Amino acid sequence: MITIDQFRTIELRVATVRSAEPHPNADRLVVLRVDLGGEERQLVAGIRAHYDPATLVGRQVIVVANLEPAKLRGVESQGMVLAAADEASNRVVLLRPDDAVTPGAVVR
Repeated sequence: MITIDQFRTIELRVATVRSAEPHPNADRLVVLRVDLGGEERQLVAGIRAHYDPATLVGRQVIVVANLEPAKLRGVESQGMVLAAADEASNRVVLLRPDDAVTPGAVVR
């Protein structure tokens, strides 16, 4: 369990995917360029088995924006895309807003 104060330290924001490409060194990863409202970031996500990268362009997703950058198979990821793992159906589904919002909008 975490406290509400600990939870408040996580910065969740809406991002719009501007480009998506297969990771050059990993079969399961996708490299995304996302718009976080005046700021563009690169994210690496383990969703390639569930999404064709071309179908992600223009989609809005929920991102952990204040996660420390990490290198995944040699490519820097500057945040994390949130997804639900449905083990019963062996699916991974990206979290996104019901309606389009301004990129960078804060998730509360």
